[in-house]
Amino acid sequence: MQKANWQERFADKVVTAERAAAVVSTGHRVFVGSGAGEPQTLVEALSAKEGLNDTEIIHLLTLGVATYTEPRLGNRFRHNAYFIGPNVRQAVNEGRADYTPIFLSEIPRLFRSGRVVINVAMIEVSPPDDHGYCSFGVSTDIVKAAAESAHIVVAEVNEQMPRALGDCFIHARDIHFMVPSNRPILEAVQGEPDELARKIARHIANLVVDGATLQLGIGTIPDAVLHYLNDFKNLGVHTEMFSDGIIPLVERGIIDNSRKTLHRGKIISSFVIGSRKLYDFIDNNPLVEFHPTEYVNDPFIIAQNDKMISINSAIEVDLTGQVCSDSLGTMFYSGIGGQVDFVRGTARSKGGRPIIALPSTADNGTISRIVPTLKPGAGVVTSRGDVHYVVTEYGSAYLHGKSVRERAMALINVAHPRFRPWLMAEAKNRKVVYVDQIEMSIRPSVYPEELERWLELKDTSRVFLRPLKLTDEPLIRDLFYQLSPESIQYRFFQMLKALPHKKLQEFLRVDYEADMALVVLTNSTDEDARLIAIAHYLKDPRSNFAEAAFLVRDDWQGKGVGTQLMKGLVEAAQRQRIAGFTADVLANNKSMLRVFHQHGLPVESRLEGNVYSLKIPFAQRDVG
Repeated sequence: MQKANWQERFADKVVTAERAAAVVSTGHRVFVGSGAGEPQTLVEALSAKEGLNDTEIIHLLTLGVATYTEPRLGNRFRHNAYFIGPNVRQAVNEGRADYTPIFLSEIPRLFRSGRVVINVAMIEVSPPDDHGYCSFGVSTDIVKAAAESAHIVVAEVNEQMPRALGDCFIHARDIHFMVPSNRPILEAVQGEPDELARKIARHIANLVVDGATLQLGIGTIPDAVLHYLNDFKNLGVHTEMFSDGIIPLVERGIIDNSRKTLHRGKIISSFVIGSRKLYDFIDNNPLVEFHPTEYVNDPFIIAQNDKMISINSAIEVDLTGQVCSDSLGTMFYSGIGGQVDFVRGTARSKGGRPIIALPSTADNGTISRIVPTLKPGAGVVTSRGDVHYVVTEYGSAYLHGKSVRERAMALINVAHPRFRPWLMAEAKNRKVVYVDQIEMSIRPSVYPEELERWLELKDTSRVFLRPLKLTDEPLIRDLFYQLSPESIQYRFFQMLKALPHKKLQEFLRVDYEADMALVVLTNSTDEDARLIAIAHYLKDPRSNFAEAAFLVRDDWQGKGVGTQLMKGLVEAAQRQRIAGFTADVLANNKSMLRVFHQHGLPVESRLEGNVYSLKIPFAQRDVG
């Protein structure tokens, strides 16, 4: 039996859109299908229906025109948004529509429990197959629960709806009225990401690892992240939604889902929004499975994916780590959606990394999105206890398990440089950070990101080299208290028993030009990195030579860390056109003397007492 004959097979259910809309009565609650799966023909017929009053419309974000929220319809309809889209935002904030804040994973329970009774579900599906099953196509999300809970199900059966696979079908016998349709599925095509989105995406990509499973939403930042995943292998996808950006990665074999620990070999999602190319990609494609949000967004399900990486956006983040994502002060803007579901599920994943991503500023750079306190009326979507990574175009801040002081310092470090002095002053005023905390006035381009790199040591272990950051104070403190008395004597030329905050700050007064420090870490991410070495130079403006000093943790000595640090410090100094290094080294510090002498540069040495005074001129060259 051919699919094309479905109207004959189910002739008793086939009606016009006007006839289907007639089942809606005053006081009914009507569910409308989500996203690109909005049943446009049915919505048009419902909006045109006369004689209705106090009819409630509920749905997630929809792409079509929400005519039922227009003032001209008076008291005919009242909309209740579980997520606020652009087509209903004005109505919500003018009081003509409602907003229900709720986790996406929990909406289906409202329907199934009967706490929210659905009188009529208006949905859009693919034509029934030979067995009578219609696919929810581009949107399963909460549509499946709504259709299975509604008293009456009205389906717009669209010939252009792709037949998605998974737990995403409804049988024709469970549909009361079927309205034939053959109109294009709603599209939302993403443009090319701008440079700001690319900068944020680069920092996010640094947190991704081979074999990771990704949650990627719609928007310029998630789409930009996909541009930086070309060098990864065996990535997987478990996400509430995805767009066109994953298709090239699937075609190149980068996303193959081969190392997923749940649904291996499958992309798991609940809806898609994108172009016709995307809809054709999911059509009858066994690679992709659609499941309802009570499954896809269940934190306990998400946590079963090892190395889960979730990427969600925010409107603003305060210095303690509270995340506002659904409102601009008192103005409701979007919704809770699946952010908390994925933040909590990812946090419980083995090797998981929940990421909140946002530009550092808004309104053409006039407003900081890292703020001392959230705006009055702003809603906390993700609590300070749930947040792990916050990423802007200036880097990533790791907050989980950190004190309020450490959080504030980390967030100030990724705020726009123009707003850092203000943020620091506010933090000091509230006693959130040390009142004598030093500040770095950094131009956006100064942090020498080009010096960041992975190093391979003599024993083949890999460590990460980067410039020192103002937030490294706790790491330096931990390093100091793991040093032997001999290492302390070699570095400080005296025996220090403590390194308090006031003394620690001397290490942090770098400007990346005349005053520079490089650190070596066990990892490139702040969440589990330990500092194992630090090298510093300070330029004498009279001679244009810089005094250099090195410190390597005892258990990492003899592995080539000092040699690698010397290479990095020389490179950094030559970029600033410094003429060379000077150094004072105790005569019995043989390992440090070898680092200076074996680098390949000429060394002028003079012994006074038990201290060698070294002078190492550079052969200046163009370092880019």
